[in-house]
Amino acid sequence: MSTWIAIGVTALGCYVVKLAGLLVPAQAVERPLVRRLAALLPVALLAALTAQQTFAHGHTLMLDARAAGLGAAAVALVLRAPFLLVVAAAVVVTAGVRAIGG
Repeated sequence: MSTWIAIGVTALGCYVVKLAGLLVPAQAVERPLVRRLAALLPVALLAALTAQQTFAHGHTLMLDARAAGLGAAAVALVLRAPFLLVVAAAVVVTAGVRAIGG
């Protein structure tokens, strides 16, 4: 399968999903359960993506500098640091651990 066919199929799939979302009746979207799930779903997906990118290397569990950076970011968030400082702390700790061979 060529790359352009994969891109075309992906674009078509995205369009179909978007169209399906527009065709859902308003009554279905206004239900309290649906609203609550719609509010929580992005947070859950972002947390899963962060965990997968931090702790996975192929099909194996990997604890390396990325985990230290995530820990530094978590500490900065608990201390209510501004977002840019949270990112900076994660970057500096990750780079530091990699520099010392971790």
